[in-house]
Amino acid sequence: MSKGIDHEARAIALIGTRFRPQGRGEGALDCLGLMIEVYAIPGDQVRRDYRLRGDHGGEIASGLKPYFRTVAAGAARAGDAVLFRIAEDQFHFAVKTERGFIHAHAGIGKVVEHPGVPEWPVAGTYRRRGLAKKG
Repeated sequence: MSKGIDHEARAIALIGTRFRPQGRGEGALDCLGLMIEVYAIPGDQVRRDYRLRGDHGGEIASGLKPYFRTVAAGAARAGDAVLFRIAEDQFHFAVKTERGFIHAHAGIGKVVEHPGVPEWPVAGTYRRRGLAKKG
């Protein structure tokens, strides 16, 4: 955890929030909106017109670098961010929990927690870097 922030608890608090593509708060989130909220990433640092479809692995990794460090899959713990490859050309973010993972589920229409092991292959696991001190 960075600076004592319980990222798992922040994600749990968002369960039930409505899903909306490009959702960045205002009562609706998508998977990147969930990451912005849980990990306190400045919203203006994430493109609103993003595409997690296609060959954007390098762009995703570059965007994560200022905020996260890579974690080996076997060392993942509750509160870490997980990037799934849900299709050949599509990625999806979630937050690892003790019971499974929390993500913004388009099909269900809200942020949900799924118990157990995810059905999708993991493309990367990340831990939030310490927050920079202001002043």
